[in-house]
Amino acid sequence: MTSYAHSQAAASKGAKDTAKPAAAAKPAAKPDPAVAAAAGGAEPNLIGQFGTWGAYSATPNGKKVCFALAKPSSSKTNPPNRPRDPAYAFVSTRPAEKVVNEVSIMIGYALKPGSESSLDVGGASYAMYTQGDGLWIKNAAEEERLVEAMRKSAEATVKGVSAKGTETIDTFSLKGLAQALDRLAQDCRR
Repeated sequence: MTSYAHSQAAASKGAKDTAKPAAAAKPAAKPDPAVAAAAGGAEPNLIGQFGTWGAYSATPNGKKVCFALAKPSSSKTNPPNRPRDPAYAFVSTRPAEKVVNEVSIMIGYALKPGSESSLDVGGASYAMYTQGDGLWIKNAAEEERLVEAMRKSAEATVKGVSAKGTETIDTFSLKGLAQALDRLAQDCRR
């Protein structure tokens, strides 16, 4: 989940009528345009850092948004050394929209249109649909199971293909995610 502009594009894509807004923040000392966009223009607050996961909250337009965010612990491209923007994994909660623990990946490049992807966690593979540079779970009914698997597993791996045909594999450490989600559950009730 990257920005509200992103979320609006995802919401208007037609195949999925439910908005898949993006909330992204990059832990940085100086303001990052992606951070502000991720929080809908509101200043995100770092609630806590738990392992590789930062827990954030923001209140764009008076509506609270909370998210856990991590960068990949490793990234590979084939062919090697292809340029791309930073990738992020998010687990977002938006109480006003009755969204809890929505998983998304911002992969750092434009995905091949119509391509599919998968997120491998704890020995299971979850089909992901792609939109722009984002991935979301294809079967929303599996999202709760995916989040439970992410809480218990050591890492998650996502594979994608860029519009130019570059294949990527990003591995995210899940260390600290359970604690970050527990903290967000306390801080993001309303």
